[in-house]
Amino acid sequence: MLEVRGLEVTYGEFLALKGISFTVNEGELVTIIGANGAGKSSILKTVMGLVKSRKGEVLFKGIDISATSPHQRARMGISLVPEGRKIFPDLTVTENLLMGAYTQQDKKTIEAGMEEVFGLFPVLKERRNQVGKTLSGGEQQMLAIGRSLMARPRLILMDEISLGLMPIYVDETFNVIKKLHQQGVTILLVEQNARKALQAADRGYVLETGEIVLSDTSQKLARDPQVKKAYLGGT
Repeated sequence: MLEVRGLEVTYGEFLALKGISFTVNEGELVTIIGANGAGKSSILKTVMGLVKSRKGEVLFKGIDISATSPHQRARMGISLVPEGRKIFPDLTVTENLLMGAYTQQDKKTIEAGMEEVFGLFPVLKERRNQVGKTLSGGEQQMLAIGRSLMARPRLILMDEISLGLMPIYVDETFNVIKKLHQQGVTILLVEQNARKALQAADRGYVLETGEIVLSDTSQKLARDPQVKKAYLGGT
């Protein structure tokens, strides 16, 4: 579904991504783990079209979308859950969800999407008329995921979804990710919590200073001595 080839991204003189290549197959949950500042978020922003690459290609369902605008990529079926949630703080839960459905034209599809989100996150149904900024951090993260689902995406990009959350909300959020994966949603997850990410994913890539240094099934990566030492707090 997604193929990234030889991607280079610069910020001024700084080379953030150094010719990285990876794939995400339909129905897969793939994670990219790495330390803070390794370039993980740059990958997602480039796939979404929010950052322009200096070199390389991004292919979605076999089509080169490297020059395609972010809103066109959204219409094609790519959705982003951004780092820091970035909900609309002064809009209600319902209004935030409707903003996620702007690519959808059919009213019944939008209503069905809303019910599916409320099924996944019952607390959002209870708070449907509350403005976003009054929700807890965990509830805001649920809203950010729900908003992305309203677009009926083929591929969801998730950026550091556990960041700043209490452990109970981290567990809840990852349970939802696993549920979406079981439903056949294709997910590319960028995450600092390597343990949780590898437990949820089919495959993983390890990113260090803008380069992919390891790739394997998540089970094998979780047993890799290098990965254990650097990211899982073990030897």
